[in-house]
Amino acid sequence: MTLRHSFACLLLASTSLAAQPALAQASVQEPTRAGDDDLVVTAQKIEQRVSDVPITISALTGARIAELGVGDLDELSSYVPGLNVQEQSANNPGIVIRGITSDSGSAQQGPRVTLYYNGVDISRSRGSYQAIYDLERVEVIKGPQATLFGTASAVGAISLTSARPKSGFSAALTGGYGNFESTLLSGFVNGGNDTIAGRVAFEWKTRDGYVENLSPRQRRDLYAQDQLGIRSSLRWTPSDALTVDLIGTYDRQDNGGTPFVSRALPTEDGPGNPFGRANLGGSPLSAQVLGAPQLGLKREVYDANLTVAYDLSPGLTFTTVNGYREFDSLEIFDADGSAAWYLEFGELATGWQASHEGRFSYADPRWRAAFGWNVFVERGKQNVPFSSEEGTFLQCAARVIPGLPCIDAAGAVQAARATALLTGGRLSQVPYSSVFENQGRNDSYSVFADATYIPVPALELTAGARLLIEQRRSGFFARVPRPLLNPTATSLIPGQVDTGGQTFEAVRSFAAVLPRFNALYRLNDDVNVFATVSKGRRSPVVQLNAALAGGRAVPNLQLVPEEKVWNYEAGLKGRLGIASGSLGVYYQKYDGFQVSVVGTDGVARTQSAGTASNLGVEAELNVRPTRWLSVFGNVGYIDGGIDRGNNFAPAFAGARFRLQPEWQAAGGLTIDAPLGRGMRLFATPSITYRSRIFFEVPNNPAIAQGPVTLVNARAGVGFGDGRYEVAGFIRNAFDRDYLLDAGNTGGGFGIPTYIPAEPRFYGVQLSARY
Repeated sequence: MTLRHSFACLLLASTSLAAQPALAQASVQEPTRAGDDDLVVTAQKIEQRVSDVPITISALTGARIAELGVGDLDELSSYVPGLNVQEQSANNPGIVIRGITSDSGSAQQGPRVTLYYNGVDISRSRGSYQAIYDLERVEVIKGPQATLFGTASAVGAISLTSARPKSGFSAALTGGYGNFESTLLSGFVNGGNDTIAGRVAFEWKTRDGYVENLSPRQRRDLYAQDQLGIRSSLRWTPSDALTVDLIGTYDRQDNGGTPFVSRALPTEDGPGNPFGRANLGGSPLSAQVLGAPQLGLKREVYDANLTVAYDLSPGLTFTTVNGYREFDSLEIFDADGSAAWYLEFGELATGWQASHEGRFSYADPRWRAAFGWNVFVERGKQNVPFSSEEGTFLQCAARVIPGLPCIDAAGAVQAARATALLTGGRLSQVPYSSVFENQGRNDSYSVFADATYIPVPALELTAGARLLIEQRRSGFFARVPRPLLNPTATSLIPGQVDTGGQTFEAVRSFAAVLPRFNALYRLNDDVNVFATVSKGRRSPVVQLNAALAGGRAVPNLQLVPEEKVWNYEAGLKGRLGIASGSLGVYYQKYDGFQVSVVGTDGVARTQSAGTASNLGVEAELNVRPTRWLSVFGNVGYIDGGIDRGNNFAPAFAGARFRLQPEWQAAGGLTIDAPLGRGMRLFATPSITYRSRIFFEVPNNPAIAQGPVTLVNARAGVGFGDGRYEVAGFIRNAFDRDYLLDAGNTGGGFGIPTYIPAEPRFYGVQLSARY
């Protein structure tokens, strides 16, 4: 039975359970108020108050996410110090924790930041995007957490936990409409009893693109959105000792193209402007060569999760977490950011991963301990076809005909005349296409142990380690024909090499030991201090492509050494009167710091930049002067980058980490006040700030975004004793123009492109709960 069929069966089973009459009518749950001080998290694989976890962690409940008016993970990152999420597309999310980015699409490279979904690693970039509807909570755990979250958590982890089925009947439905013809329909149905319960949740979002595309070949504006997520869950609890959770998730995106806009190449509106109308023409042979006729993303993800927890005896529990995830995505993009048939690419990324973890946990008043094992297997490939017209490419890239511009000031593609001029009129067009593919087969096996000693109630001492053995197998294939107009060249794009029908392969095995040490001291029942030392590691890269030697293609293997980081931090967390919060200071030291650089062939490759370091402070505060009002704020400061005087890679020395602001802050307040007769008024206005970020290393002031301040709000009225509400929302209230990204594939060809971030969005939502 395929995963698709399994998911369909699970959906039908959950729907039938949810539709059964409940044995006891469940009361409508009131949203959790901002600043609840006893939020329970599972960052250490046991349930603990967030203030009792001896690591830096930011956690938000699903209700709090709704209060903020947040609909996606990148929006949520604005309210978590030390976290930035750059969602260039659902196919390419860049997740940054404390200045370190994990966004490579190569199947040969491992992630740095673990994204966990219901206890399973889903960090592979092209398959990791996960909608955040109907969540129980989100935990952002900062610093290396290999013992707890595996080797991919070199600098931290994000754990998404979906809402579980409960006994009784409950349901909710939300509909929304906003500018850019945006629509939202989401909700859940929950039903069952104390032994077996089911839950079905969904979210469907659509929106017109916010960048108008002038090209007559493209039917949709850029960054149009059509996303669907469905999750079906079953919980079986035959006894107090045994709990079985089975969860199936389906995600689908059919989104408009990414607005890679060139400033160097004009449109009919004038000079290139990332905040104006674009003209991204794409390839006229897009369907035949790239795989789809239009710019945009089509992506499907299937995910299945089975978690079983069994209490073997008082204090001793065995838990097994098992997952399978499969993704298939095709993205067509115009890398030159203009109307020219110049740099037109596709990316077909497919893969699957399977994970099994088993662990024994023990707890008594003096000890907590865990021992377990993990097996993680993944297979993937990234296939990148390219389409261009030879004369246009040569003219735009090299100006082979003096005086003939690529695109003139009126937006006309003059380079389209180049083929006719170069062939004396014999030919008007010479289409060209090539393709390369990187492949990855990565297997990892690990055992881990973690123990906490509690000599006195006020003190907890923790030590743990993970022993890792991994095999990384990389493959590479390329079909690169010789160009007709330049027959002495082996390829149209410099650096591309045809493998002659062969698929090159390379395999290497590695091992590592990754420890952590923590201490927690309770100053009193409400305030704790903690300190931690931990080691993180990003796997070595078995980076394989092709090179020419003696006129023939040979494997070009580059072994990029592992990236190691030692993390040292200390902090304070808890509450004092009406105020609660945390304060942490950390220092991180990297050896073999890995950077991704786009080459002259437009391909991003990894290389070592030597040593790097990172010093930072993070603080979160919530003040609740009354039951109906809370005021919140957070701030993060990072002084981090590649070390100066770095002789190993002098080109990178002194560069700040990409996508990481020096300062990041957010603040606001939440009002939830009763009006009488079953009505309430609620509002959460907020402001976020981010200082300048660089989009590349080495840093380039022209490929950067200055400070950005945004104002957001959500407010409305609830009535019917909490069963119904009407809410309005606004994001980027002052319509601030700023960049989401810059450089990109076009940067490797000397014409960087720029992606505008979201403009002002506003709308209204109606919700009903039962």
